[in-house]
Amino acid sequence: MSDDSGLWLLLLGPAGAAGLYWTLYRYYRNTDKSHAFEHETDVKAKPVTGSDQKVGEVKGTQDRHIDGDNVHAYRERVQRMPSGSD
Repeated sequence: MSDDSGLWLLLLGPAGAAGLYWTLYRYYRNTDKSHAFEHETDVKAKPVTGSDQKVGEVKGTQDRHIDGDNVHAYRERVQRMPSGSD
């Protein structure tokens, strides 16, 4: 029965793949080493402080563009990188 001696080699592939998967899963998940943040961490909430100050108001604008935009002036927006061969 020489066929039985090569059977372990065929089983080594799936067993090795399963072992590698389990090792990588345990390494990256660290489920046994992680802590429960919600239960182990104490966060003290404080009242919100600050103020609201109105700085301007825009009503009923029909403008399609922003004043001073440079959408069509791409040569002003994009600068050519200096090359070392010049």
